[in-house]
Amino acid sequence: MPETLTLGSRLVHAVSAVVLGKPEAVELTVTGLLAGGHVLIEDRPGVGKTLLARSVARALDLPYQRLQCTADLLPSDVLGSQVYLRDSGELRFQPGPVFTSVLVADELNRTPPRTQSALLECMAEGAVTVDRTTYPLPDPFFVVATQNPSSSAGTYPLPDSQLDRFLIRITLGYPDAAEECAIVAREDGHRALERMSAVAGAEDLLAARTAIQAVRLQDDVLRYLVELCRRTRESSDVEVGVSPRGAQALHRACRARAALRGRDFVIPDDVQQLALPVLAHRMSVQRGAVDAAAAVLGELLQTVGAPD
Repeated sequence: MPETLTLGSRLVHAVSAVVLGKPEAVELTVTGLLAGGHVLIEDRPGVGKTLLARSVARALDLPYQRLQCTADLLPSDVLGSQVYLRDSGELRFQPGPVFTSVLVADELNRTPPRTQSALLECMAEGAVTVDRTTYPLPDPFFVVATQNPSSSAGTYPLPDSQLDRFLIRITLGYPDAAEECAIVAREDGHRALERMSAVAGAEDLLAARTAIQAVRLQDDVLRYLVELCRRTRESSDVEVGVSPRGAQALHRACRARAALRGRDFVIPDDVQQLALPVLAHRMSVQRGAVDAAAAVLGELLQTVGAPD
């Protein structure tokens, strides 16, 4: 997977130069991009969510739009709407910001459910339907969204159907002392972002995604991946476990991670490292929090035997 390895390394290096001290989060974001999925970054304000999202967009020589989500945002503000042309008396569709290759949706859970649902068709099918007419979105199309914790004031929890559209969910956390010193000592991260140059274009990304399709998954690793997902449905702590679509998502992410490391085959470690960011947000746990889902997955990773 030389093309994917090279592209992934360039992207990780470029983004890591702006987003300090978060190599795992950067790699997960790039993994989601290469796998053809969308990425959700959740954490408290001020830890670099928007900086990471915008850095990935800037690293790609692709059209991108940043959408600041607010409580008064309407679906038409996202998708576009029919505009009346007085001179001709015709209605013409005016595309919204979603008609781009990289959409940065900042603080997605500050929009009400009605507006959140505007992204469902976009993210699943790469298209927008307005007034019974379907308009295709550009290819590639990648959504990287941020959200504040659901306990924050003025937020609307993302429904399961919306969460399921995201291939990977990432939390950043606070930096350690040395990393925080480096962050505070340097100039503002968004100024560094403005000087950032693109390192890849549409053809590079599409070629890498095509190459990932050749990554192999041996039968024993496939059975391990599926068994891990099935066991989430059997746990007494889980109300709704991972669906077959969730298992497919883990499969896609594992193939991208393998290619990012220069392999044309998936190993059990790929499954184990991606189980939490790919599966936890797809589970409904009695205790209600994603942390509880992470605990369940941690137990399953200990009990479900991995192939040699």
